[in-house]
Amino acid sequence: MRIPAEWEPQGFVQLTWPHADTDWYDLPHVLDCYVQVARSIVKYEPLLVVCRDREECVADMAARGFVPGPSVRLVECPLNDTWARDHGGISVLDGPRKRVLDFVFNGWGLKFGSDLDNQITRRIYEAGVFAPDVELCDMRPFVLEGGSIDTDGCGTLMATSECLLSVNRNEYLTREQIEARLCEAFGLRRVLWLDHGGIVGDDTDSHVDILARFCSPDTIAYTRCEDPSDANYAPLNAMEAQLRSFRTLDGKPYNLIPLPLPPAMYLDDYRLPASYANFLIVNGAVLLPGAGAPLDAVAAAQLQKAFPERQVEVIDCRALLSGHGGLHCITMNYPEGY
Repeated sequence: MRIPAEWEPQGFVQLTWPHADTDWYDLPHVLDCYVQVARSIVKYEPLLVVCRDREECVADMAARGFVPGPSVRLVECPLNDTWARDHGGISVLDGPRKRVLDFVFNGWGLKFGSDLDNQITRRIYEAGVFAPDVELCDMRPFVLEGGSIDTDGCGTLMATSECLLSVNRNEYLTREQIEARLCEAFGLRRVLWLDHGGIVGDDTDSHVDILARFCSPDTIAYTRCEDPSDANYAPLNAMEAQLRSFRTLDGKPYNLIPLPLPPAMYLDDYRLPASYANFLIVNGAVLLPGAGAPLDAVAAAQLQKAFPERQVEVIDCRALLSGHGGLHCITMNYPEGY
């Protein structure tokens, strides 16, 4: 049993579509971004769009010049918000068996309403979204968000202790018990715990997908801050030092690829948690969340080193930062055959 890496062949990507009652600061520009993300995904693989109202969703797309074709499937479902990475199911392969693990999503430790989002995976499963041989596994009462973990597909999972050990998630369990449950659920050989790292403005308790990501079993791309006056400098440099101490399963240091920290961006004096590490891997490409800055090209060139055989495509995702998230946060990928 194993949890596949994101770079393995995918069957489709899920987006959960924003509407007027979702918690977005500038919905028109957010919808512009969602349409651009959808347009990019369908160049490489099928897209599932979970939406509150199909007609409303299609109208949003059409108003922005995107007409969903046969590779786009729309499924109606009640929803609180649109962070598919965190309320989406997590895929596990167990020999010939294909499973979707449905963990509890509780709004990042009871910070936001999640009663509807917590039901989305079951609802779309019952709607026949997945292949007939895919099993849905109820993982209650364990709380886990997809953005809080990253895997190499070979038995190693990376996560931050700040998030997985935070209150209002699984505080009744010790670190050792949480690690044991992760290993059992995903067939892991080990968990790499990042005890340092964080980006100002992040309200997920330091999801790993804005900090450090596997690009292959021996390569990790990570967020680096080079400005000592930046509030992110100390935690990110401590994280970098810990990443340098990590070893692959065969005892070698990881190939580390630093990604620059995007320029500081603010909303009403609140610094937004921008990160180039919040990229999405799809079939044949890597979609990079752009910040509308020259550093976008620097980050793209760095990621190209990690993915030499994939197209690195930059999408301006500044609008998503108004919701304190990014490109990887709004998507969930499912393996080929799902």
